[in-house]
Amino acid sequence: MKKRLIASIIGCACLTLATASEARTSYDGPWDLVFVTQRGSCDPTYNFSVNINDGVVTHPNLVKFSGHVGRSGAVHASVTVHDKYASGTGRLMGDAGRGVWSGHAAGGRCSGYWTAQRNQ
Repeated sequence: MKKRLIASIIGCACLTLATASEARTSYDGPWDLVFVTQRGSCDPTYNFSVNINDGVVTHPNLVKFSGHVGRSGAVHASVTVHDKYASGTGRLMGDAGRGVWSGHAAGGRCSGYWTAQRNQ
């Protein structure tokens, strides 16, 4: 009976570790982003870095930032800084990515594209 209990505990622990390791994505790690404004009165470009951990995109200094990368590389993110807001979608493939974004700043609408490069 004790051997079954120990075997069950070990089995559950292995399942838990396997699930945690499966949560990681091949896109995890630091990335450098460039946002280019094509339409509107937003700044011409924005550059910053993010980190991806278990598919969750984070930025250390942006409190109102939300982002996710799926296993396929599909990206969805949004950010709010003071009176500026932007959201975007796109895809990461290997060590690079690209997508589109739109938002508003100072009462005007803006849009453009973004590129990403893995920071190694």
